[in-house]
Amino acid sequence: MAVPKKKVSKARRDKRRSNVWKLDVPGMAKCPNCGEYNLTHRVCSNCGKYNGEVVVAKKEA
Repeated sequence: MAVPKKKVSKARRDKRRSNVWKLDVPGMAKCPNCGEYNLTHRVCSNCGKYNGEVVVAKKEA
C-alpha cells in the first residue's frame, strides 16, 4: 500500500489545493434595450425584456 514516508505540512498541502476551487466569473452581457449588465440568457432585471420581447411587466413609478 502507498503510505507517505513523512507528514505533509499544512502549507504544502494548501499550496497544492490553492487554485483548484476558484470560481469563474459568470457571463455578463449588456442589455440591448437599457444597457444594464445582467446574466446571459436571462430576463433583464432592469427593463424586464428578453430577446426584444417584454417578459416581465415593470411597474411605472
